Amino acid sequence: MVTRTAAQRRAGERGRYDAYLAACPARKLLDRISDKWVSLLLNALADGPQRYSELSRTIAGVSQKMLTQTLRGMERDGLVTRTVTAAVPVRVDYELTPLGASLLPVMTAIKAWAETNIDAVEQARRAYDRHSV
Repeated sequence: MVTRTAAQRRAGERGRYDAYLAACPARKLLDRISDKWVSLLLNALADGPQRYSELSRTIAGVSQKMLTQTLRGMERDGLVTRTVTAAVPVRVDYELTPLGASLLPVMTAIKAWAETNIDAVEQARRAYDRHSV
């Protein structure tokens, strides 16, 4: 059995969560939360629980399949809860968990940055496209 020093053990633990490494769990989580549908759903659920149909109307362009897959993934990751109410028809509500709500400041800031800076980004794109022909 190989004996490692405390410093070597700490270095090994740091490497285990290095998002620059492909197999890092943190990188996989970053992949999840950087998905456009995840970020839009987090922001849409910021004001409280919503039904599937409300989310579908709020988020333009999302297909039923993608909305369902994204919500399931978010539920699996502990970001949202799904509550089924027995009624006719069955009512299903989605709500942010405390973990999901903890992402709101970050996602709200990114959304605000995008809305504030889209004109500058589009101008930069046009300038780039003119010069890269």
